[in-house]
Amino acid sequence: MARPRKPLLSRDRIVGAASALVDAEGLDAVSTRRLAAVLGVSGPSLYNHFRNKEEILDAVADAVSAQVDLSMFEKPDPRDWREALHDWALSYRAALAAHPHIVPVLARGPGRRPAGLRVADAVFGAMVGAGWPPAQATRIGALMRYFITGSALGSFAGGFVDDETAYDPADYPHLGQAHLLADHRRQVDEGAFETGLRALLEGLAIQYEQYAQPVGDDAATVRPVPNRP
Repeated sequence: MARPRKPLLSRDRIVGAASALVDAEGLDAVSTRRLAAVLGVSGPSLYNHFRNKEEILDAVADAVSAQVDLSMFEKPDPRDWREALHDWALSYRAALAAHPHIVPVLARGPGRRPAGLRVADAVFGAMVGAGWPPAQATRIGALMRYFITGSALGSFAGGFVDDETAYDPADYPHLGQAHLLADHRRQVDEGAFETGLRALLEGLAIQYEQYAQPVGDDAATVRPVPNRP
């Protein structure tokens, strides 16, 4: 009887196995030897697809970036720049929240990663198209990345233990209910992100009035105000 054939090794199989390891055990769990064992192949066979562990982690990070919805930046989507940034930020954070261990790699920036570069290109293009000067559009992209990746690096609510004796009122008079936060982790963290996001966008909207102004009757068409940095 013929022996069953093993599935051919491919970049997608390697990235899938590495992503599962990162999700389950963190970045330190990934090594070429460990991946080769998981995939049932010899270690050197991985080097036909990736030069080293760093390239594999880059590919895992890019696979997460590919999950981010960019449709709000595409024409003829009716959303204005504020709505588009809001909905994109929620999609981006959801992707990171599903794969929190890879966030430190994503936080370094897109580098040469195709999906990551598509995200950066879409945000920058949409902001310039909405009337923001290129320099300010770059800052907005950076600001959003700081805010989103930072929110995904840890949990505020998860930072408190669920032991009510841990926070003595004599020492921490305002943390009497802090032990309850861990039980409401998702509600607290998502609510905090939404609160911060709305405040950030409202602040940008104030700046926008200084940087761009409507042209004619079409409020979606704007021109940059000259002499702005």
